Amino acid sequence: MIVDMPSTTVSKIGKRLQELREAGGVVALGRVLTLIVETDLENLETAVNAANGASKLHPSRIIVLAKDQGKRGKDRLDAEIRVGGDAGASEVVILKALGNAASNPESLVTGLMLPDAPVVAWWPSECSGNPSATALGEIASRRITDASSQPDPMAFLQQLATNYSPGDGDMSWTRITLWRSQLAALFDSHKQRKVQKVTVYGALSSPSAHLLAAWLGQSLNAKTDVTEALDGKTVQGIAGVLISFDSGELSVLRSGQVALISQPDAPESSVLLPQRSDMDCLVEDMRYLGEDSVYGKVLSGTLGS
Repeated sequence: MIVDMPSTTVSKIGKRLQELREAGGVVALGRVLTLIVETDLENLETAVNAANGASKLHPSRIIVLAKDQGKRGKDRLDAEIRVGGDAGASEVVILKALGNAASNPESLVTGLMLPDAPVVAWWPSECSGNPSATALGEIASRRITDASSQPDPMAFLQQLATNYSPGDGDMSWTRITLWRSQLAALFDSHKQRKVQKVTVYGALSSPSAHLLAAWLGQSLNAKTDVTEALDGKTVQGIAGVLISFDSGELSVLRSGQVALISQPDAPESSVLLPQRSDMDCLVEDMRYLGEDSVYGKVLSGTLGS
């Protein structure tokens, strides 16, 4: 069910939300957190779909602040409430604030948040490089950005490193979880070998490629490079990793969704390494509401230096 509420107020939205819950026999006790999403109108539906999908594992009240950078007009707050089949396992409140109604985002969401529940803030599109200092970041225990969605991803990643605060997270880091898990498992068989150099085949503009390289460099205490050329072709995203030992090499090279593994003293093998969707990343980021100490160490220690 979708309920449109043009020219409304936060108190009216809260009252209508309560009426819809009572009419549908749904209680807020089943919601485990409040997810606040700040995005633009262009990316609104994509963000809502990802949040709805994530709510199947993390039932939430989703509050979406939809910015319209190019529209100026009378101060007004329009809202849309989605419940039931249109909201997954959540309640979705979409707020479209015009004029001065958008000047204080904190006041728009505080009256709609679940009481005594953790708050997660997610910026799927362009946002501040200091999320903990924003109005929404100050009320959230977990703050999720996406460096790859910024006009200059690498400059944004540098800002995140400079301004890092416990509770910060970025989807560029979550997208390499499968890579890190696979590489950690493979390296267990080669702990006795000395690492000489590590090469990450990835786009130079990919935050994920640089975060993977930084993690490998710290974990293996080795020189690590990012190169965007593999077999004479320019790489998009992450295409593979090559770890050079004092004797032999370990390589994981991805083609499509499958990666080919070559390593010393073992036959070639393959593993599924699909690209992760925003929903997959959001599910993971919402699972751990505390500090991601490994991400903080990699971001601040290497990129922040």
